[in-house]
Amino acid sequence: MPAAYYLPFLFVLGLCVGSFLNACIYRLPRGISLAAPPSHCPACGARLKPLDLIPVLSYLFLRGRCRHCGRAISPRYPLVEVLTGTGFLLIGWKYGLNLPAAAQLVFFTVLVAAAFIDLEHRIIPDRLNFFALGAGVILVALQGTGALKDGLLGAILAGGLLFFVALLSRGGMGGGDVKLALVMGLYLGWQKVIVALFFSFLLGAAAGLLWVYATRQNLKAVVPFGPFLAAGSFLAVMAGEEVISWYVSFLP
Repeated sequence: MPAAYYLPFLFVLGLCVGSFLNACIYRLPRGISLAAPPSHCPACGARLKPLDLIPVLSYLFLRGRCRHCGRAISPRYPLVEVLTGTGFLLIGWKYGLNLPAAAQLVFFTVLVAAAFIDLEHRIIPDRLNFFALGAGVILVALQGTGALKDGLLGAILAGGLLFFVALLSRGGMGGGDVKLALVMGLYLGWQKVIVALFFSFLLGAAAGLLWVYATRQNLKAVVPFGPFLAAGSFLAVMAGEEVISWYVSFLP
């Protein structure tokens, strides 16, 4: 099927998934069920109608405010929707319509939720990581024994490395980051996860230095590492093979 047919569909699907992710980002760290209560305004508790739940468009139509109480709606909602839609489109463009693409779409969905939850609450919920691991084992195993071995090796490598870093940091890195590293290795395999971790640490170090310079605070006050793991992972999803080929070209 030509990309021109399925890429718009993937973008719209991503917008809808992003709308669901907003519920996950709000509810999971608060221990609220994803099934009940129905979608409502966090400020006044009014139940939202279907017209209030159209990705991006509802936010624009309501001018970023609740129709019931007039309180401002966080711009995070359309941001997550557009980000997820764009990610789905790019993954579809890179991988096409196949099982590896489906695995990377699920992985990207988890990355978005983990990044925004960690950014706001400084945690990555176990429910999210365990879902990703369970789904990942199935999706990777369906791609063959070789893919599963590669994924398991990647999980051991990435999880072990971040566990070691967590021990050395003495609380500077949390258990949620270690579990997310397991997820990264499973979906990316051992070669791409090295690329992902390289970019994650590079971006994290750059952001940390900028934060220290701008705020004059010490490194312990820096933003959590989950968003950088997510960003590094997405770069590996999109360009991991190219980075590996570029690196290998320099070897004797």
